[in-house]
Amino acid sequence: QVQLVESGGGLVQAGGSLRLSCVATGRIFNINVMNWYRQAPGKQRELVAAITSGGSTNYANSVKGRFTISRDNAKNTVYLQMNSLKPGDTAVYYCNATIAVAPQDLQNLWGQGTQVTVSS
Repeated sequence: QVQLVESGGGLVQAGGSLRLSCVATGRIFNINVMNWYRQAPGKQRELVAAITSGGSTNYANSVKGRFTISRDNAKNTVYLQMNSLKPGDTAVYYCNATIAVAPQDLQNLWGQGTQVTVSS
């Protein structure tokens, strides 16, 4: 069974930094796009950043210049480096990926979420 396991959330003061990690475990044939989403209380889940297997990236306007997404394909891991954090970044952050567990078997998977809290 393939799973996404996140780590790295926590409490930080405004202006601080955190680094989130998400590793895909299990039998994996290939991983295409890996994403980070977040959901704040009372709000819809939103895409924060995405990265393809080739390293192309995309960011929400609200995090451009502050967050950096990267991945290590050999380790099936995606990272989110978050700098200059603001109270508005407070949310549960979720890892998401479309994973081929076999050549013709794609699964869209979510991690369990990790809480990021930014105090003012």
